Amino acid sequence: MHELGIAMRVVELAAESSGGSRVRRIVLEVGKLSAVLPDALRFCFEAAAEGTAAEGARLGWRWSDMCATCGCGETGHEHEHHQHPDHHEHEHGEHRHHHHADGERGRRIRLERDVLEKNDRAAERNRGYFAAREVLALNLVSAPGSGKTTLLERTVREAGLPVCVIEGDQATARDAERIRAAGARALQINTGAGCHLDAEMIERALPELRPEPGSVLVIENVGNLVCPALFDLGERCKVLVTSVTEGDDKPLKYPHMFRAAALVLLNKIDLLPHVPFRVDPFLATLREVNPAARVLQISAISGGGLAAWYTWLRSR
Repeated sequence: MHELGIAMRVVELAAESSGGSRVRRIVLEVGKLSAVLPDALRFCFEAAAEGTAAEGARLGWRWSDMCATCGCGETGHEHEHHQHPDHHEHEHGEHRHHHHADGERGRRIRLERDVLEKNDRAAERNRGYFAAREVLALNLVSAPGSGKTTLLERTVREAGLPVCVIEGDQATARDAERIRAAGARALQINTGAGCHLDAEMIERALPELRPEPGSVLVIENVGNLVCPALFDLGERCKVLVTSVTEGDDKPLKYPHMFRAAALVLLNKIDLLPHVPFRVDPFLATLREVNPAARVLQISAISGGGLAAWYTWLRSR
């Protein structure tokens, strides 16, 4: 879950900002579109804070309509109220008041930096690595079972391009083994409880995989239509694989992921006679979410439409 990565970054920022002093309270401003689950974030924060300056700190948050970065979520008046026997604190608008019964001076720490800042810096380093070697890096994303690995197996065998793959899964090396059996170099990253790859994972993998200059690097992300949309890996673009077995309303249910994709591959079209999937409504809802996305209808099993996919890869 991406809450663990966020919690770890919050703990890092708190430690940096406090200069080693004990952190008593942290307040986060969370956008309503951030896909953060408060209970999960609190659980992860408590685990990540153990043994640090933030251990035992109270974690709170304010919800904003959009985001704090550009100011579009500002509300004009905020109020939080917490009371304990030795500590009373409240906030009004632009200021906060701290009252300590023991006379201890209150310390305020504002964490305004994006918790994804560290990831974004690593993503930029990856982007520089790819550009210097003219490597086409693609972030291949999807829900579980959409057919990403099967598509990559055929791509390795049939596209006529130098391809290597970074495989992301919570456990096992099965997908990397399949890619190697198809004839390409592959490196497996297991994320454990994590539900997505991040830029630092890719940065650490690159010296070992060593993509050839002028080659295609496909990063097959963990099967998830939520968290991978939030994390830049340094890729040229995201390619989203969805399938007719998943339902034709996916773009409306997962708009962030579909909005982030430059190319959408509608897979398993050979099953259309057997499933209640409506292609036209799917395309219409996709256009509502992402008018610029290109769509290719394919079947990784029968091979239908794959020539257009290979042509798209060569054109990059």
